[in-house]
Amino acid sequence: MTTAERDASADWCRARARVDWTRAGAAHLAEPVPPARDGFTAWCTGPVHRRDPVRARRLLAAYAAVRSDAVRRPRPPLTFSLLSGWQQQVLGSPGPPPFRTGDARTKAGRERRAPAPHTPAVFARCLAEADDPGVPLPARAARAYLDVAFFHPFDDGNARAALLTLAFVLARESVVLHKVRPLRSTRYADDPDGAADLAVLVAILIR
Repeated sequence: MTTAERDASADWCRARARVDWTRAGAAHLAEPVPPARDGFTAWCTGPVHRRDPVRARRLLAAYAAVRSDAVRRPRPPLTFSLLSGWQQQVLGSPGPPPFRTGDARTKAGRERRAPAPHTPAVFARCLAEADDPGVPLPARAARAYLDVAFFHPFDDGNARAALLTLAFVLARESVVLHKVRPLRSTRYADDPDGAADLAVLVAILIR
């Protein structure tokens, strides 16, 4: 089977299982340093706004919803329903977008995602692990980011959804990053080492 024929979500599930998330990034984790600025807001009001003011405004509205949900009590679990509510703001759609039903190809066709009937349930189980107390915060945030990126649950805006998901996982622990742009590099579904490296990067950005 060629790379283009394989399902990237399945590749990610295999890679995900190979990462020791209890150790990923743990060596770099220290007490969070309060940032001088909110990196997500700075990214939206800076480069995103310069490229597309409407996109920036919608993303900021979604981020406000993320921050609000993060401090709600009782604490809401990370679910597709929560993501879909944020994604409604991101896309400016009339209602929460549903789980994608068609194929999606990314990275010039290198990665293909073809949802099966069980895909939403598998995605839900992955998202639920964002609450796993046995995994350090940077690894939980990085893993949830990659879950969204590689399951690609929406027809559009999945990269933004992944960043919002990471921000939510961190915000529930009162952590805000000084920078988010270093997170926006190309990653591959079949790369467990790259996934572990992202957890290290998140830990460094927290510190």
